[in-house]
This record gives sequence, structure tokens and C-alpha cells, in this order.
Amino acid sequence: MNKNERFVITINRELGSGGRTVGRILAEKLGVPYYDKALTKPLEEKFNMTADQIENLKSNNRSWWQDVKRVLILGEEAANSLDYYDEKKKKLVTSEAVLKAEKEILHSIAIEDSCVIAGRSAFYVMNGYPNSLNILIQASMEYRLNRIMKKRGISEKEAKKIIKEVDETREEYLKNNAQTSRYDTRNYDLVIKMDGKTEEDAVKVILAYID
Repeated sequence: MNKNERFVITINRELGSGGRTVGRILAEKLGVPYYDKALTKPLEEKFNMTADQIENLKSNNRSWWQDVKRVLILGEEAANSLDYYDEKKKKLVTSEAVLKAEKEILHSIAIEDSCVIAGRSAFYVMNGYPNSLNILIQASMEYRLNRIMKKRGISEKEAKKIIKEVDETREEYLKNNAQTSRYDTRNYDLVIKMDGKTEEDAVKVILAYID
């Protein structure tokens, strides 16, 4: 990746690994915009959905075609028990539609300027994009648990439940809509394990890799 030309750096991260902070610091060091959950706003406006509804939609493991068939057979009222039915626009919003919207949003952002994007399936969406760098930030379960327990002030049992739910949701979303796994290292140029490192340490590793 040439940082002297327009570039895109995507950071996929495990919950509790500190990847979001790594992305923010990296963007600051490079002097470029940083995007993460703020990307849900255009999705909310596009589909009249809340951020929670978008995340719930992603956890659904049915295929788009199965959803369509069910609506055709049972009628539009069946959509309420599927992914999410936009009453205002009178149409079914599927996980495929969300992924398509994410692609549109991310590509629009990348065309405008160099940036760092954390999460949002960016590593998949930006695959093949010229002058890009895809990074995975991960950590041991012990590291993740300790970080989440401290950050949210919750018990180990609660932290384990949250991690399990988020990991499963994100993996299902990518497998069903992108036919890949977020853990497949072939999707990345650089994989960093955070154990024994600070977020600043991880950023130094990334910058050294770029240089």
C-alpha cells in the first residue's frame, strides 16, 4: 500500500481486542478520516431502520431467497416475523439489502478520500480495491474477557455471553452473505494478536508494515 496516494485501510476485529481503538489511533497518525459504527446512520436513513434492527437483521441465518419465498407464499404480513419489514416503504429489508447498502456507502467513502474503516464487513466489501490494506485484530479469550469486563463493569459470565453472541452473529452474517469466514486469514494482508501489546504498539506494527 502506498500512503502517498489515496488508500483504504480496513480493520476487522474481534470484540474486546481493542481493534476499534487501534483503527482510530492509526487514522490519527495517518491524518485521514476514521469510520466505524457511524456507517449505520446512512443505513438507518435508507431503510428507515434503527441500528439495533440492522444488527438483528445481520444475525438472521436464512438466505434472501428463503425470505422472499416465504413472503410470496404467506403474504406481506409474514415479513414481520422475518428480518424486518419497512412499513413506511412497504418492502422487505433483507440482510442482502443491508450488505448492498454497505457496499454503496463504503465505495462512496473510498472514492472521496483516504480513510480507515473498522468493521462493517469492509475487508470483504473493499476486496480488490486498489491501494488498500486489510487488517485483522484479534486476541486470546482471556484478553478479550478482561477488557470487556473492565470496560463495561460486568461479570466474566456476562462478558462470555456477549462475546459468544457477537462472534456468532458476525460470522453468520459473512458466511451467509459473503460466503467467507472472518477468521480466514487469506482475507487479510496483516493479522495482529493483541496479547502483550497496547493499541499504540499495534499501530506501530501497522505503520512499519506500510513503510
